[in-house]
This record gives sequence, structure tokens and C-alpha cells, in this order.
Amino acid sequence: MPARNAQERTSRFLSLILRHAPDTIGLALDQHGWADVAELLDKAARHGTPIAPEALHELVATNDKQRFAFSADGTRIRASQGHSLRSVDLALPAEAPPAVLYHGTASRFVTSIRQSGLRPGSRRHVHLSTERETATRVGARYGVPVVLEIRAGALHALGHVFHRADNGVWLTDAVPVRYIDFPGTAR
Repeated sequence: MPARNAQERTSRFLSLILRHAPDTIGLALDQHGWADVAELLDKAARHGTPIAPEALHELVATNDKQRFAFSADGTRIRASQGHSLRSVDLALPAEAPPAVLYHGTASRFVTSIRQSGLRPGSRRHVHLSTERETATRVGARYGVPVVLEIRAGALHALGHVFHRADNGVWLTDAVPVRYIDFPGTAR
């Protein structure tokens, strides 16, 4: 259990640094969100959060959500999605999504979503899943989970752009209310 807790702390730290606040440790991300691995390890250690190279590789390889990815040559690392930094563009190609995607949220947010649809909030994109179970787990992190069905295919047919992150999460700018099916309601 202690190793798992250490890995979780490291994952949370990397999420902060690679998604939201690289300046916390004086790290620079390039325009596509990549950071030099050696520089990350050095600056994390100087910040008081040392990460062994082997631990970093294990975290990237075994993270159940594949939150992070190495470049093909292994010298750079980035968060797969979830950035709040407006300067980061993952440069993911636009793709046609499946007909239906899912969004997990907490029940306390449903009223707001019914009024204004799905918005990215502090992040760059709305996150969508291909699996209801994944969306349920995401929603459960914030309270009583609610899974919304998103008619992504219909939205895409109207010209709405979708991207798929390296970890399989679908990203889009926003989802209007009329393309969201709420639990217990008809289409």
C-alpha cells in the first residue's frame, strides 16, 4: 500500500505540473505540452518532490487512466489531456467520434448542465468517454454519479470538432444541451 500511495502522490504532482502549473517548479512546457524528462526530474527534486526515473517510467506505464505519455524517444513527457493552460495545444487531429459518448458528472451539477450544456470550465476541453463504466467512475469522484449520453455523431455531423487523446478520452470544446440525453428522460 505505501508504494501505491507514493505513486498516487506522484501522479497528482505530475498532473498539477504537466496540466496546470509548470511554473510551480520553474518548468517550461512547449506549445504541445511536452516537458524535458531530465529537466522535470531535476526541478521536481529541487522543489522537494524527488522522483526516481524508474518510478516515473513505472507510473506512465501502469497508470490506469494513462494520464501521461512519453515521446517516441522517451526524452519528453506530457499529460495526455486535462490541461487548463491556454498556451498548450496537444495538436491532436480532428476525428469523427462514435455516435454516442458518455460524460460522468455528479448529480449536483445536472441542473446547471440542463441550462447551459457541457462547458470545459477551467480546462481546455470537455472530456467524454466511450464507456458508461468509465463515465460512472469519473462522476463518482465528485459525488453521486450521473452518466449523460452525448449524441456525438449528430453533433459532429453539424461540424462540431472532436479529438481523441492518446489515452482514448474524447475531447471537444462544448456540448449544447440539445445533444445531451439525461438519465430518465427520452431523446
